[in-house]
Amino acid sequence: MKIFQTYMLVLAMLTLACAQSPKQVLIYTHNEKGEGMYIHDNIETSVKTLAKICEAHGITYDVSEDPGLYTLENLQKYDAIIFANTNNRAFDTQEQRDAFQRYIRTGGGFMGIHSSCGSERDWPWFWAMTGGKFVRHPKFQPFDIKVIEPNHPSTRHLDAVWHWEDECYLIDHLNPDIKILLAVDLTTIEDDQLDEFPGEVFGSYYPLAWYHEFDGGRQFYTALGHEISHYADPDFVGHLEGGLLWTVGMAE
Repeated sequence: MKIFQTYMLVLAMLTLACAQSPKQVLIYTHNEKGEGMYIHDNIETSVKTLAKICEAHGITYDVSEDPGLYTLENLQKYDAIIFANTNNRAFDTQEQRDAFQRYIRTGGGFMGIHSSCGSERDWPWFWAMTGGKFVRHPKFQPFDIKVIEPNHPSTRHLDAVWHWEDECYLIDHLNPDIKILLAVDLTTIEDDQLDEFPGEVFGSYYPLAWYHEFDGGRQFYTALGHEISHYADPDFVGHLEGGLLWTVGMAE
């Protein structure tokens, strides 16, 4: 009886320890460098903001631009990977892509911010996992955003219409599985190419942020966040915070 009681006590302690283990994320900032490759000047600030969000919720984090971290063994420790304004090729080798894909397929979380939808532009699986692929954006300008799903952790704090100023990303290859959170009101955008794309496919609205569960993992993406100043804006920070907490399973 005493051995059994001891066993049950140890089991309970192990269960409690596992339940209290902090979530851990990788904040990834890799940008392919070279002529014509655009790299955002917001990366350092976006990382600081994400770090503050993590610290506020007891989430541990690593920050890196090194694709060499993408091995099956190393990725196992992360509850989510955040592509913080990555662009163009995110990986150097097929082995790294395979490790990332395996990570997602075994339940890993993914969060993409702004230009991350322009990462891995030649990899259809990555587009489907992210939810879509970058096409272009009109000039930086103010526009209105309609909150499509007001009960998600990333949108609960927002008014029904969010007045915002940003690059309005236009994205194609949209995965039909995505659950749209925010959509731009295209009638508030000045751009002489809207008739060419997106045209009238979505009427007057076009998706800007979404979440879904794809190929074993869960994913959150927002097209917003071009300016350094955005990462100090309470509404945008709240949007990122809710998206991150949902991605790691700390909010539903």
